[in-house]
Amino acid sequence: MSTDEIRAIELLSGVSYGRVATSMRAMPFVAPARHIVSDGRVLLRLHRGLGYHRACNGSVVAYGADNFNSGSKHLWSVQFTGTAEIVEPAEEELAAFGAEPEQVDGETFDPVYMRIEPQFVTVHALDYASETPVTRTAPHSVRRHLHHVA
Repeated sequence: MSTDEIRAIELLSGVSYGRVATSMRAMPFVAPARHIVSDGRVLLRLHRGLGYHRACNGSVVAYGADNFNSGSKHLWSVQFTGTAEIVEPAEEELAAFGAEPEQVDGETFDPVYMRIEPQFVTVHALDYASETPVTRTAPHSVRRHLHHVA
């Protein structure tokens, strides 16, 4: 494993949720997912009722997570890109996921699990020297910058 892959796995292990992205009927989509890292691969738990697992299974996907809402001065984002496949997790993997939500969009949660075999891993770091972007009020704050970009 490269140092970027090791670092990405360490960072990903510190948060519980991220977003999986691929395309469905030639249209891109991003869906929330719970994750764990097992044997150097990312294991996702999605809600079967949304149907996203069908578009992901056997396809190349990107899975990203970050600590952007942590309030930290040291923000990071990781992305794993690779082929996803539906799997049945081992008992210890199921235990690592923890509690399931009761409902998703008003319907009973029905889990489906996908494993991503990463082909590419990227890590991005955003460091703020003296304050976090949430508290920054200077004209070049993140909020102002995003407003101008939008």
